[in-house]
Amino acid sequence: METQASVSDLLARRKAGHSLEQPFYTSPEIFALDMSRIFYREWLFAIPSAVLPKAGSYVVHKIGTYSMIIVKGQDGVIRAFHNSCRHRGSVLCKTAQGHVPKLVCPYHQWTYELDGRLLYARDMGADFDPADHGLKPIHCRSVAGLVYICLADEAPDFDEFAKTAEPYLAVHDLADAKVAMQTTIVEKGNWKLVWENNRECYHCTGNHPALCRSFPLDPDATGVRVDGSMSPSLQAHFERLEAAGTPSKFVLGGDGQYRLARMPLQEKALSYTMDLKPAVSKNLGRVPMQDAGTLLKFHYPTTWNHFLPDHSITFRVTPISPTETEVTTTWLVNKDAVEGVDYDLQRLTEVWLATNDEDREVVENNQEGINSPAYRPGPYSQMQESGVIQFVDWYCETLGRALEPQLKTVAAE
Repeated sequence: METQASVSDLLARRKAGHSLEQPFYTSPEIFALDMSRIFYREWLFAIPSAVLPKAGSYVVHKIGTYSMIIVKGQDGVIRAFHNSCRHRGSVLCKTAQGHVPKLVCPYHQWTYELDGRLLYARDMGADFDPADHGLKPIHCRSVAGLVYICLADEAPDFDEFAKTAEPYLAVHDLADAKVAMQTTIVEKGNWKLVWENNRECYHCTGNHPALCRSFPLDPDATGVRVDGSMSPSLQAHFERLEAAGTPSKFVLGGDGQYRLARMPLQEKALSYTMDLKPAVSKNLGRVPMQDAGTLLKFHYPTTWNHFLPDHSITFRVTPISPTETEVTTTWLVNKDAVEGVDYDLQRLTEVWLATNDEDREVVENNQEGINSPAYRPGPYSQMQESGVIQFVDWYCETLGRALEPQLKTVAAE
């Protein structure tokens, strides 16, 4: 059993540029720390705002022991609340997604406005003040059509990320999007293995035949040069698009928590399709189609994204257990695009449906090998896996900082 002190020892003896020791991928105690010190404290991507098309639209999202309602109010504002009635704690919304005029508890019919105010509670007496019993809110922020939540009582700064990301995202007009398709799969691997696999394309040529037709195989596309340096060809790509009014240059912020960069696709590829042509005839946003590539964005610990001229794709990572992770993928298209006319759903989704399933197998094979007593941390490729190194460094530094105050308290006692 790992204590916080022993976890700190594991972090302290970590060999730079190497994978983590086995407990980080298997231990229930470390998984609990990941949840309490990272997922319950950091800003987390929840949904694209297009998932909630009108007032009263809601989704229920679960993270660890928390269940929350994310709902669009009559004023158009998206808010998040704990999915727990202020009477005796019953869940309010039992279905994963829906539309309601009000939020009504199924137990005793306490009724809440979409902004969380308690409107009705039967037979509670003259001294009962509904204003004291509104739904408990969760920090919720929207950035250019992407909704983030934070479960902490006091949320860390969000403004820096929002200010940086907004101009990159604004040209994609995600507020004018609709959901073409959404899928959820469970990968039988630790959430960090899901991320490590995502942060490199070292594995792509051997595992992703469909994706490799269009996705850039340049290590800089998935990797992270912490100093921000890029090849002359990538710099020229950034500068050309920036000159045309499309924010594109590489930026790494938030102590490495997020990255944005508009990377070129493979030669002749205009979208993630088998024929390399656009998947949707009506563009989503104002990015020129020709040679625009894809805006690649990640924000640890919950999301990576691809924003193309014709459509956008969001991915959400939600840990379930030490060796299970939920990955939700959402394809967004122009709200006026008509399926069967402006796009074919199979053609739009087939590349990433295949890629997600291939990644699931890769992660599960990785987890199975790490479960072996013979597993020992191995070296990452400095050339191909700079993104993995950067993610693992971010994780270790973030967890280490979160553990420090309590370890100092224990030492003082």
